[in-house]
Order: sequence, then C-alpha cells, then structure tokens
Amino acid sequence: MATNTLRRFPGAGLTALAFFIFLYLPIIVLIGLSFNSGRSATIWEGFTFDWYYRVMDNPDILRAAQNSLVVATVATIFSTIVATAAALGMDRARFRGQNAITSLIAFPLIVPEIVTAVASLIFFISIGLSIGLFTVMLAHVVFCIPFAYLPIKARLDGMPPAYREAAADLYANEWRTFTRVTLPLLWPGVIAGAMLAFITSLDDFVITYFVAGPGASTLPIYIFTSLRIGISPEVNAISALMLVVSIAFVSLSAWLGRRSARSAD
Repeated sequence: MATNTLRRFPGAGLTALAFFIFLYLPIIVLIGLSFNSGRSATIWEGFTFDWYYRVMDNPDILRAAQNSLVVATVATIFSTIVATAAALGMDRARFRGQNAITSLIAFPLIVPEIVTAVASLIFFISIGLSIGLFTVMLAHVVFCIPFAYLPIKARLDGMPPAYREAAADLYANEWRTFTRVTLPLLWPGVIAGAMLAFITSLDDFVITYFVAGPGASTLPIYIFTSLRIGISPEVNAISALMLVVSIAFVSLSAWLGRRSARSAD
C-alpha cells in the first residue's frame, strides 16, 4: 500500500532545503568567523585559535560561565527531583483532574517565555525577595520542570507493568519495588530529562535577564551585553562553544531516549 509523503508534493524538497539553509547557514558562518584572525567579526582575514584562548583567559567570561554552571546544576537537580516525583505520582493511578495537572505541568512550554520572566520578577518583588543568583535559580527550577518531566513520563508510559506486578507477587513492598525495579528501569529517562533541563537552563536568556541582579550575570547575559559594544570574534567564539555544548547534551539526551525506548520494548 502506497504511503503519502511530503516528498511527493511538488516543491516540498526545495522548500525544506531553503528552510534548513536559512536556519543553519548563519550558525555555520558564526562558527567559521570565530576563527578569524582579525578583529572584524564579518570580514575574514585568516585562521587562528586566539579568540578561544582569550575566552579561556577572560575573568569576566569565566565568572559568567561559573554562574551559568551553578544555576544550571541547581536547576537540573531540583527540577529533575520534582519532575520524577510528579511523573511517579501521575503514573500511580488515574484520578479526577489528572489531565488538568498534566497540562499545568507543561504550561511553561506553551506560555511565551517573556510572560514567565515578567511574572517571576513581579512575584519576587511582591514577596520582598532581592533579585540575584538565588532568584535566577528559583525561576530556572520552575521553568525546567516540564523539560525534565516529559522524558521521564514517556519512559514510565513505555515501562511494562508486568515487572512491578512480578515484584508484588514476590512480596516486595512499594519501596523495594521502586528501588529494585522501577528506578533502575527509569534511570535512562531521568538522565535524559536532566540533560534537557541542564541545557535549557544553561542557554536561557529571557528569564535570566529579568530576574538576575548585579553580580548574577550568566553567559547569555554576558553575550548580550557584549553585543551592545559591538560584535567581535570573541563573542563568536563564546557562542560557538555554547552551541557545541548544547548540541552535545541534546544529542546525548535524544540517544538515551531512543535507547530507553528500545530497552522497554
């Protein structure tokens, strides 16, 4: 039986090619210009690694990178714990309002990020909390929960109930079933969710820009501040490094997700 694919529609392939060129060509150009030996960020003058060496030797960049790593690590740990508990609770039994709670958990993925940023800022000011690195962590924890929740919930949905039923037949209590059966099978989903949460927090700009105070600059904030002065190969080098880290984490998360899906079959 023949299947209808997008490739059968006239112009679909050319449209897709134009889309990918428009989307990825600027990124490729940015990476290439990060190796430019001149100070111009748009005119190629030669090949060099000097801008990457300067990035590694700049105390302001290193401080911003440290803040980004601290915020991303804290946000990943707490958002993954909350997401795992929520996924286990939602998987335990059906109850009234479950679909509404699921929608509520995924709500930050639908709401424009600028709305979340402004709402977070108003909330922190309303309760008298001074904005700084701590408020960035709080906002990132809440924002990263859906990103950690979805892979964990998908892993739970694909987990055969026969394993837990067998543990119950062998007189294992709920805690032993969780530690000996559920958690080992759930680990790939937990790690995949944690990686997505980490890279989401690491790359976030909008929420961080609104709820960060003095001394709480992260790498995206540093890049934005540097662009006000002018684009330089140093900014290109920072962006290229963040892009490589993002691609690595997203690829590893996707690989773990596919692996966990195959192991559950």
